[in-house]
Amino acid sequence: MAKRVLVPIADGTEEIEAACIIDTLRRAGAEVTVASVGKLQVTASRGVKLVADTLIVNCTSQTYDCIALPGGMPGAEHLRDSTELIAMLKKQKQAGRLYAAICASPAVALHPHGLLDGVKATCYPSMQSKLNPALASDERVVVDGNCVTSQGPGTAIEFALKLIEELYGPQKAKEVADPMLVTVR
Repeated sequence: MAKRVLVPIADGTEEIEAACIIDTLRRAGAEVTVASVGKLQVTASRGVKLVADTLIVNCTSQTYDCIALPGGMPGAEHLRDSTELIAMLKKQKQAGRLYAAICASPAVALHPHGLLDGVKATCYPSMQSKLNPALASDERVVVDGNCVTSQGPGTAIEFALKLIEELYGPQKAKEVADPMLVTVR
């Protein structure tokens, strides 16, 4: 059965991360919904135009197996400021379903809302000081319970493959990684 994944985007989202998450999870057979917290077409951090499937307000009544936030600035701030998205993430955490963030988003979007309380996490190196020092990690990808975090553009495929592993198991992650010429860590 296909897992349902929500990937929220905003103006200033890091395009490499968004594309890696969306593409890699779709290769695994996940039903990925790309939802904007603003308008349908956003301008990503390097000027690439991304078009969402829908707006976040249309997703609030849905249940997802995973909600995965790309980073980028000011994209992570726009995600942080979306009351609809934050409410969904809090429900996701409380229900024990997977939620994830990469780059600036762990520190900027998750941390201020208590979504990393008691959770070991990583993020973009220059944002590490915003995390709880006792739980901050410099690992490329960190899994703690139902939360997955990662560092940035260079770890985006590894991050997406870890989401596949969490959703479908290590064999499926390997099946997706091999034709992409990526080694699963």
